[in-house]
Amino acid sequence: MITNVSIASVFVKDVDASKAFYIDVLGFQEHTDITLGEGYRWCTVKSPTQPDLQIHLTVPGPPIPDDLVASINRALDAGNMFGIGVNVDDCRKTYEDLQAKGVEFIQPPEERPYGVEAVARDNSGNWMVLVEPKEYSPADFA
Repeated sequence: MITNVSIASVFVKDVDASKAFYIDVLGFQEHTDITLGEGYRWCTVKSPTQPDLQIHLTVPGPPIPDDLVASINRALDAGNMFGIGVNVDDCRKTYEDLQAKGVEFIQPPEERPYGVEAVARDNSGNWMVLVEPKEYSPADFA
């Protein structure tokens, strides 16, 4: 029986640069960084408040077919790749803090039925959705 999600992978352009971004800019912590057979690097970071979920930072490559690797890289270059969604205590404050650190936002904080939401890009072009959640019901979307 599945008990929880433990790893989510995010494609990145450069593992070292992305690791630094997730740790130094976003406040994640290093979990694992090792090189396995044939030079494959396994690098994960984690949120200090959710240590049981690792974010695997990986460059697209084998065993993914070359044509798919090229598509993933084009999506990263265009800044159109889906990444992660995170909850925040105060979306507007987090927006200001991250913007001051140079994080690119494609949507400033906006009220939604489910809370306040902003959308940023990580340093590889992945979308990061920041949500300050609030209670809602399906009727809030009508």
